[in-house]
Amino acid sequence: MSALQPPDVHFLLGAIGWLELGLPMEADHELDRITEACLQHPYVLEVRWQVCAAQRDWGKGVVVAEALVAKAPERDSGWIHRAYSLRRARGGGLQQAWDALLPAFERFPQNSLIPYNLACYAAQSGRLDEAWNWLNKAMKAASDESSIKTMALADEDLKPLWDRIRQL
Repeated sequence: MSALQPPDVHFLLGAIGWLELGLPMEADHELDRITEACLQHPYVLEVRWQVCAAQRDWGKGVVVAEALVAKAPERDSGWIHRAYSLRRARGGGLQQAWDALLPAFERFPQNSLIPYNLACYAAQSGRLDEAWNWLNKAMKAASDESSIKTMALADEDLKPLWDRIRQL
């Protein structure tokens, strides 16, 4: 994938700046200035998804994340974004998110967020033993197991496992 060139790279950086300021609408306008030829660039799709997430536009988030997975399947973020959006989009849900993310575990075994999110989906689906197994996989993949434990103890999705997590 070729690097973005001016002025597109400037519009992308401007969008990132607007997001950092908490102004996703302005970020979206900045992305709209990018040339048609670069709209499917993975960097642009990554930032476009961040805009969707900030605006809680999960339907559009699914579309953007699917484009990212198609354009750059080697990027784990597209797989994670797609599942995250599918869980929240109208017509989506936990099972759709699970189905979209599960294949990513084999592709990206070193990414701790993939098994972590699978643990969340399993826990929210009432499959607590399976959730526990995925959470353990997340801790093994993480460079710092305690960070996963801390994150899990603050995550309402994993509340059914909090007693077990505290015993670690």
